[in-house]
Amino acid sequence: MFEGKIALITGASRGIGAATASLLAERGGTVIVNYVNNAEAAQKVVDEITRKNGRAVALRADVRDQEQVNSMIKQIINDFGRLDILVSNAAMDFVRSSFEDIEWENLIKKVNEELAAGFNVTKAAFPIMKGQKYGRIVYVSTSRTINPIPNYIAHGTAKAALNTFARYVAFEGAPHGIIANLFIPGVVKTDATANNPQWLMDKLKASTPIGKLAEPEDIAPQIAFLASDDCRFMVGATLNVNGGAEMY
Repeated sequence: MFEGKIALITGASRGIGAATASLLAERGGTVIVNYVNNAEAAQKVVDEITRKNGRAVALRADVRDQEQVNSMIKQIINDFGRLDILVSNAAMDFVRSSFEDIEWENLIKKVNEELAAGFNVTKAAFPIMKGQKYGRIVYVSTSRTINPIPNYIAHGTAKAALNTFARYVAFEGAPHGIIANLFIPGVVKTDATANNPQWLMDKLKASTPIGKLAEPEDIAPQIAFLASDDCRFMVGATLNVNGGAEMY
């Protein structure tokens, strides 16, 4: 499915990003595992891919920093000659707080960082994909943009801004062969949700008709679909994957 394709997955040293990188490589793609802090974890993802005869490399860049992103994209083009797929997945630090307790500085910091992460990688990748007349961009968001849960106001607000940004990218990219879409998972069992109180996780599980909370491997195939040519007529669409917990 992804033979000959070069895919960059940001925040791919763990969780959803790692599962997506592994699956795209399994299906024939060459994968760039982006990370910022944990080089050991990123290399572990690469080693597991290559152990299965896949192709992957780890590249460090803080996606909040445009210069670092530009350097990473330049290296990808130097090494591989093209960039076909971008999965904008890197997670910014969670700010858990109610509205009454949060300060403006904390809220806007989260919004700025989420937008910077999506903006910077798109800014660097867009002209390359435009020149190729081909590209697939997947923005990983959250269902917290629609259905609030306690103390997620910063995360939900920030990702809602990213959702609108993604649709404008889709609108401008489609005439040039760049297909951009939004992937919106429900609660996924990752490091980011590990600090949620157990009562909340139990409540969310109980409200999910499929009877479980997602593991990263449960949702990576849907990201792979959005990164593939099978989604060629989906433009600025939103794919919700949550086991039926939220039907909209």
